[in-house]
Amino acid sequence: MIPPNPWAHQNAIKTLYAKCMEKTCEIHRITRMELDILLFLANNPLYDTATDIIEIRYLSKSQVSSSVKLLEQSGYIRKEYADSNRKTAHLKLCDKAAAIIRDGHLGQEKFLSVMLNGFSGEELDNMKRYNSRILHNINIYLRETER
Repeated sequence: MIPPNPWAHQNAIKTLYAKCMEKTCEIHRITRMELDILLFLANNPLYDTATDIIEIRYLSKSQVSSSVKLLEQSGYIRKEYADSNRKTAHLKLCDKAAAIIRDGHLGQEKFLSVMLNGFSGEELDNMKRYNSRILHNINIYLRETER
């Protein structure tokens, strides 16, 4: 018996997320990629390099690079370098990005409230555990196949 595909509705989920983010992009005149980078940096303070964004979010290097450049030119992020290491730029959010991040977080909250409407606390806990196991399995496979 073939188990159910947990991602059968992946396109619907992506469409819902895009719908919840489009107002923020329109208001602030930024692209979805730029918004995604700002939210990634805000939501994941331990991961602050372009490489982190590429590896964790599975985004293309060229898209991240060009979006980071535009965000820096717009004054939403700045690059900082640790010690004398000029190779690794740590991306830091600027105060100017605060309103975008606030609106982006509201979009993310809307997305979750629509998607998870009606689930009990226990069901949500189970879902978190299952998703964590699925991601763990994916990451193991990807690491093994990259060798």
